[in-house]
Amino acid sequence: MSRLKEIMVPFITRQQIKKHVMTLAKQIEADYEGLPLVLICPLKGSVLFLADLMRYITLPLEIDFVHLVFRGSTQIVKDITTNVDGKHVLIVEEIIDSGRKLSFLKKRLMASGPKSVKIVTLIDKPARREIPLNPDYVGVTVEDRFLIGYGLDSEELGRNYPDIYILNN
Repeated sequence: MSRLKEIMVPFITRQQIKKHVMTLAKQIEADYEGLPLVLICPLKGSVLFLADLMRYITLPLEIDFVHLVFRGSTQIVKDITTNVDGKHVLIVEEIIDSGRKLSFLKKRLMASGPKSVKIVTLIDKPARREIPLNPDYVGVTVEDRFLIGYGLDSEELGRNYPDIYILNN
């Protein structure tokens, strides 16, 4: 772990993260105006973002988790258990890069008959996009950099850091 910290450069502070999360929550509340929402959290990295975001949303909320992996194609390790038929669904993702797994998830959720499916991301890296995918709510758009902290990891390490760092190799 100490070797990891030696190659990290501060990028987004916890105070900046909090401001972005609060701004996103206000936008979501304004768009849904008292309607109930189902928040879907792709594991594992999005857990911190979900926890913080839902604290600032005062709408009626349900939450559920999904775990997807990409092994030549997107596969579901853990599916949601919430019935989303007729509900407004918001996928809460900490970072979007290639878009493969998120595109798969959105299509899969749409097939379950929700009123709507939108995506909120704290960090968007459009330069890495392999599939056309535009999030509905974006906290920060960044260049193609390897980031760690606040749910983002390097081989499962660093998710617990409260700030986000650039990992310089």
